[in-house]
Amino acid sequence: MRWPSQSGEVFLLAGLCLYVLVVGVMPLGRLLIEALRPGEDGQAFGILFDVWQSRAAPRALGNTMIASVGATMVSLLIGGLGAAVLHLTDIRGRTALGFLLLLPMLIPPQISALAWIELTGPSSPLLRLAGLAPPPGTTNPLYSMGGIIWVMGLEHAPLVMLATLTSLRALPRDLVEAASVSGARRTAILWRIVLPLARPGLLAGGALAFVAAIGNFGVPALLGIPGRVTVLTTLIYQRLTGFGPSALAQVASLSLVLVLLAAAGLLLRWLLLRRTSYLDRTGQPLDPFALGRFRLPMECVVWLLVLLISVLPLLALIASALVPALGVRLSVATLSLDNFGFLFSNAALRRAFTNSFLLAGAAALISALASFILGYLTTVRRNALARLLDLLADAPYAVPGTVLALGVIMVFLPPLPVFGVSLYGTAWIILVAYLARFLPLALRPVAASYATMDPALDEAGQILGARVPRRLVQLSLPSVLPATIAGALLVFMSAFNELTLSALLWSTGTETLGVMVFFLQYEGNSPAASALATVVVAVTLAVALLLEVTARRFAPSASLL
Repeated sequence: MRWPSQSGEVFLLAGLCLYVLVVGVMPLGRLLIEALRPGEDGQAFGILFDVWQSRAAPRALGNTMIASVGATMVSLLIGGLGAAVLHLTDIRGRTALGFLLLLPMLIPPQISALAWIELTGPSSPLLRLAGLAPPPGTTNPLYSMGGIIWVMGLEHAPLVMLATLTSLRALPRDLVEAASVSGARRTAILWRIVLPLARPGLLAGGALAFVAAIGNFGVPALLGIPGRVTVLTTLIYQRLTGFGPSALAQVASLSLVLVLLAAAGLLLRWLLLRRTSYLDRTGQPLDPFALGRFRLPMECVVWLLVLLISVLPLLALIASALVPALGVRLSVATLSLDNFGFLFSNAALRRAFTNSFLLAGAAALISALASFILGYLTTVRRNALARLLDLLADAPYAVPGTVLALGVIMVFLPPLPVFGVSLYGTAWIILVAYLARFLPLALRPVAASYATMDPALDEAGQILGARVPRRLVQLSLPSVLPATIAGALLVFMSAFNELTLSALLWSTGTETLGVMVFFLQYEGNSPAASALATVVVAVTLAVALLLEVTARRFAPSASLL
């Protein structure tokens, strides 16, 4: 075990310990203790038993499993086919197709749900324009279990696609060429060689999609609450907003089940990924199969489907934002920007813009700085304590956001020692949750960049007498700065439109954009919600584009497209 030998390194480690333990580990530990607390009669695990003996909790658990498994099936189908089309065929426009298939992952869950609501409901501007809208007063078909499954499945399909693409890119060309020379038909090669070798990556992506569906709040909130379909995340929200801090023990018990389900999914993913370790990643990549005369028909079908599932809902969202009121038919005469003007005239919305920019910016800067230091101590210095902190930093991101938010409330609801003030009801508690949740997003690209550095460079600086801070700034920073910027952008994009944490932590004066989109739609002001969602999507895509450009410029292997 290698312990720090310099005071500067000790100071940096102490700060990182404070960061990871206070904002990440303590909330999860406090939640576990609260969930397993004895009941009022002193019975062991009494709170847990009381909660799960009610009818609401088992029903919500059953709905959670149905929705998550169903959404995972949709994700496997769409993500698997998307990866196959992009990597195994010579279809044209693959970069554009890849971006459109990734689009649902870049858009916040609540906005994805809102876009589909505006597309399929009786007041849909696009369907009314085409004369296909359901009769007025008809319940939106997406306010159902099927709607939740469909939207969550589309949202998490990119996770499956990316994991499957990783497996497909590792397929050895020599093996496929040998089978082809031996006279094997293309269909046989696909079913007997390509699919078996890609199956672990496909299933690992499915496991990740399942975990994401378990913790999803935005889609079940917008589609499930009106449709009276309650899952665990929405039940926790309803209990906490209805009963306040007095319900913390009960919702902690509900959250414990979410943690166990997410842990099972992550364990399955880890086991599946271990099966891909035998693939030869050093050979030439597989050449796409030529479609021949079928290429044009397949291109037409693929582009039509991709436009329907990725672009059309966003067009419906924009169209809804351009009508003056709900139910008004979209036309040149009714076209209006009043809803966008409302965004800047409403005090709460202006606060939400300010709060989201400041909170996301602060989370991005602090997470980037912490990642820059932790990545150095972990990868370059190989410090044992830093490696442990690196492992612990993943925990708040691995658990559902609702679980983390509850843990943060439990830790920071009481007055802080020495200061005597509570963070609950302030913007600081949201920032704490962001710092815990999004640190791994900033850390992974930085750690990968440090791994490519020559350790002799730092050792030379050490021999010359340079202290740790100086070596960080003068030797490490120039090499890892692009990855640090990319990590900061990723944190900003994720925090800017976040809902799951903010929904449980916000209060009057600390509204965020994700919260305002949810409440505008919940209150029936769909045009204003659509306008706000359109602005959020525009900012998100701009940041995503900047992130992609940064990756292509400085780390081509990290590019998603």
